[in-house]
Amino acid sequence: MALLPSTRAITSSAQALDLIPIVNSITSLLQALNPRNPNPKNLSSSPLNRFSPFLDPNLVTIVITKQTNPFHALFFFNWASNPNPNPKNYTHSLRCYEAITNLLLHHSLFYPAINLLKKSQKLSDFFIGKIIKAYGDEGNIKAAIFWFNQAKAIEKDKYLYSFNSILGVLVKANTIDLLRTLFDNVVKEGGFQPDVSSYTILIRGLCKKGMIESAQKVFDEMPCKPNSFTFNTLINGFCKKGDMESARGKVDEAKTVMSEMWLNGVKANAATHLNILKGLCIAGRSAEAIEYFRWMASCNMDLDAKSYIVVVNEYCKLRKIDEAVSLLNGMCGRGISLNVISFNSLFRTLVELNELHRAILLLLQMPQIGCSPNYVSYCTVVCSLCRTEGRMREAGYLVDDMLRNGIGLDATMYGCLLEGYSEAGNEEMAMQVFKEMIGKSYVIGLESFSVFVKMLCSKGMIVKAENFFEDICRTFPAVERDGYRKILDEHQQITQGSIKEHQGEESS
Repeated sequence: MALLPSTRAITSSAQALDLIPIVNSITSLLQALNPRNPNPKNLSSSPLNRFSPFLDPNLVTIVITKQTNPFHALFFFNWASNPNPNPKNYTHSLRCYEAITNLLLHHSLFYPAINLLKKSQKLSDFFIGKIIKAYGDEGNIKAAIFWFNQAKAIEKDKYLYSFNSILGVLVKANTIDLLRTLFDNVVKEGGFQPDVSSYTILIRGLCKKGMIESAQKVFDEMPCKPNSFTFNTLINGFCKKGDMESARGKVDEAKTVMSEMWLNGVKANAATHLNILKGLCIAGRSAEAIEYFRWMASCNMDLDAKSYIVVVNEYCKLRKIDEAVSLLNGMCGRGISLNVISFNSLFRTLVELNELHRAILLLLQMPQIGCSPNYVSYCTVVCSLCRTEGRMREAGYLVDDMLRNGIGLDATMYGCLLEGYSEAGNEEMAMQVFKEMIGKSYVIGLESFSVFVKMLCSKGMIVKAENFFEDICRTFPAVERDGYRKILDEHQQITQGSIKEHQGEESS
């Protein structure tokens, strides 16, 4: 257990204290006491009494947020509510209540959180809003609505925080009809005026449902001044993925909204421009998207990886590999973290263009330019090599590199390797792959099995083919045995027919 700091090292000012040693000591003690429920019986809190002189809201908040076990935090909070002794007449601040409530709700401990707030008479609009959101995160819409009605009953006309919380829950649950009904009822009741956040959430919900015209109408008629979040929400709605034709009328409307944003004195941020950029790409206006990105860069905007990824993907669609690579180099030059997703788009395009040598080089160079390949990177290139005649040696080299980097093979890649080695007539490697798949309980697909058996039978290894068939049936009893048997019989008949035909030619 960590030792308490010397009393001589402690000043009278709580702000001047180095709280870390005290926090660590309290945490160690709580771990030793190990309370396991909200109200532990026969567990004395007296060992905590030695920390009474150090109590202040800042310390209590830090201790609570440091706990990974919510019951430890609650035990400490309850002790600090009435510490013994209490020379400074310590009382919890609102931040302390917020910290313990957040922790309990995060662990879905609704009853202890609500009970604590009720006992302390802190069950306000602010905390009920947190309860509503927590229930919404769990998908319990009924409980979230119940607590919204509780907020209305408790706070009368002062439940804006709870109102915005229930709106967010309904948007997340995609219950937009209920969202509109609730919103309209609150406006009609006239108890309080929804704020800009309320309208922004409503607009987001309508956009999410594809009701862009309705969202525009709400935006035009909202009685409060929109902020950057409101504008960005509407712009994102115009630019989100939909049918290509409507996406072309909508991006221009988004640009109009952005102009209105400037006229209202609201500064467009990176998220605004990213939405426009995505919209142009979705609408198939690639050239405009690229020009828009160049304009963004020329204005010295704080471009993040997301903006680069959008344009890299667009270059890949246009099969402009050099430009995509150049853009990735530009990201590196600007100190922007490279994203493996962009590289994977490049790999797919290089494979489609049959530029496999270039794909291999890029895959091997990735770590040197600050981005490690992932499973998708390897799988895209390796499986393409397996489908290309004469490239299995390179495929094997990349698999070795992949394993060295701690990335394992799955059934998909094993299947590609099995087919690749079988097509290449390399029975030794094909059988090794087959055995590894069986050993790892990876189901061998009918197509892969067919290619494998064809190779074995063509080399006169009919008995081995039978043995491998039995291995499948023994390892996977639930598999459709008849399908594999049919494939095996067909290849055996073809092989036997070829042998008879060859023997007939020799005898004549």
